[in-house]
Amino acid sequence: MNALHVGIPYSVALFTFFLAGFGKDPSSIFHISNFTTRSDTTFCGVFDGHGPFGHVVAKKVRDSLPLILCTQWKANSNSDLSNLDKAENANGSSNLEEPASPSIDDEWCESLEVRENEKLPDMYLPLKKSFLKAFKLMDKELKLHPTIDCFCSGTTAVTLVKQGQNLVIGNVGDSRAVLATRDQDNSLIAVQLTVDLKPDLPAESARIQQCKGRVFALQDEPEVARVWLPNNDSPGLAMARAFGDFCLKDFGLISVPDVFYRHLTERDEFIILATDGVWDVLSNKEAVEIVASAPGHKTAARALVDCAVRAWRLKYPTSKNDDCAVVCLFLEQLSEAGEAVTENDMMKINEETKVNEMIKINDETKSNKETNINGEAMERMAITEENTDDSESVETSFLTTPFCNGGSKGLSNEAKMLIP
Repeated sequence: MNALHVGIPYSVALFTFFLAGFGKDPSSIFHISNFTTRSDTTFCGVFDGHGPFGHVVAKKVRDSLPLILCTQWKANSNSDLSNLDKAENANGSSNLEEPASPSIDDEWCESLEVRENEKLPDMYLPLKKSFLKAFKLMDKELKLHPTIDCFCSGTTAVTLVKQGQNLVIGNVGDSRAVLATRDQDNSLIAVQLTVDLKPDLPAESARIQQCKGRVFALQDEPEVARVWLPNNDSPGLAMARAFGDFCLKDFGLISVPDVFYRHLTERDEFIILATDGVWDVLSNKEAVEIVASAPGHKTAARALVDCAVRAWRLKYPTSKNDDCAVVCLFLEQLSEAGEAVTENDMMKINEETKVNEMIKINDETKSNKETNINGEAMERMAITEENTDDSESVETSFLTTPFCNGGSKGLSNEAKMLIP
């Protein structure tokens, strides 16, 4: 993984991944540096499966969507260059028709609307168009897949592409992206970059009901709006957009992503991508404070998951927690011009982060309490470490202090409550 790039104002210093769940892990995470073969471009995403085969759907989307997006982006970029050449060759002639627009549906048109006078980089519209097309093709691939049952199973997807200082996010479902940045007082604040696409959002609810789907919450869960079939109280999906779930695709559920752009500045420090298992029990502010207080980048995502698991156990003591998947993308300003990152530094970073890129916790493993040198209780859990190429999987044991051992300095009172 190319962790640093000379000449780019901000670069990926380190990715930290951490998952915690029960049984078949329905969540998947993915990272590609040098996306589209450009050294300044990175892709990463979190995919949270649901339903009987959600874990299969999430892994399929994880494995296929990046390649589809890459292919579409290259095609759209080449198409834009071709159209530009045609326009230049026309010498400004007003008699020539403009190049025909690609065939797009109404949802696509709505998503391509851009506010007037908004300054956007040249890469944005081709990439946004590519996100929309790639998500559509991905859902079609799932529908036609001969062995994956997606009728009542699906997955969310919160994905980002970072190219230099440009950040573009494509989101489907209720996973979330949050940015940690500095305000004018140099205080670290949380900025939510995506919208949780829940069924009770006015626009989402209106679309679903217009398509004869129903939106309502169960009596024992009044705070959770769900999507239901017109004449059957099933499946009760708690999101308005998702890959798969084809039983609801004729009744208002769509896989069209919300696409967002942000220009990164020197005040931006890191981005958190996480599943709803984290956001259901932690606020954006708490999550940012926990990651910022971690002793190092390598342990940041682990600290956030540990705190989420603890918060679940405090809030819902009689039920098992939702699965949690976290990606922390750290943005670090490079030093003044002229200071270079050597190849040896790059190799060292790659070796240090290779086996830490993806870690899965199995929370069903029986805990063994131990003590550290300070006499504090420690919990031993079985974890699985995987290389990103899925070529091998190594079972090992991991010792962790009770939760969030990064210290509580600078944390809010709410976040401190999650640290023993």
